[in-house]
Amino acid sequence: MEHLAEDEIAEVIGGHVEEVERYCTLKLFDLAFLYMITGTHIAYLHTCHRSKLWLSAHGIQMEHTSDIVAEGKLIGETSYQERSVKYTELGIDGIKIDFYDAKNMIIHEVKKSDKVEHAHFAQVKYYLYILIKNGISDASAIIEYPKLRQRHEVEWETDDLQTLEGWITHAKQVIHQSNFPDLIKKPICQKCSYYDFCYATESDSNELN
Repeated sequence: MEHLAEDEIAEVIGGHVEEVERYCTLKLFDLAFLYMITGTHIAYLHTCHRSKLWLSAHGIQMEHTSDIVAEGKLIGETSYQERSVKYTELGIDGIKIDFYDAKNMIIHEVKKSDKVEHAHFAQVKYYLYILIKNGISDASAIIEYPKLRQRHEVEWETDDLQTLEGWITHAKQVIHQSNFPDLIKKPICQKCSYYDFCYATESDSNELN
């Protein structure tokens, strides 16, 4: 688990660490959410610092409004229905792997589209990083795109440790910014569930890069 120092947490929540911890205890919330980076955070770091990472980490969730996100979830649930019986759902240190082949130590990650493939690779690399930290050092992953009939194998490489630790540090820096980051215009913005939120005050004449 990636823990933050108390002074880092205090900076994020205005110094009211004890009050937040008491509230979480009363509401039966898991205090770990204050301290950990998740696989989703790493994927969002490689997609968009502003909405996909900072906004979601600060509790502003828009994915439930997106038909594209709903379609992706449906694909993940229906493409390989037998896997819920064959494989294990694994939750550990902030990650949730829907399909883990414990016998062969293979993560199966199902995605709708490969348009942000680099983010998918980063996410499963983080899964492998967490497994290694918990004593599972020989795991690998397969990213599958059922609609495209493609699959990509992902292996842990010797220089990945330094890369992953850099991603974790970067993600924390973005999340812990006290102010909303500046808008980063990308071609993928128009299909993002946060599009209306991010561009509400933007001129219609502004073009995406």
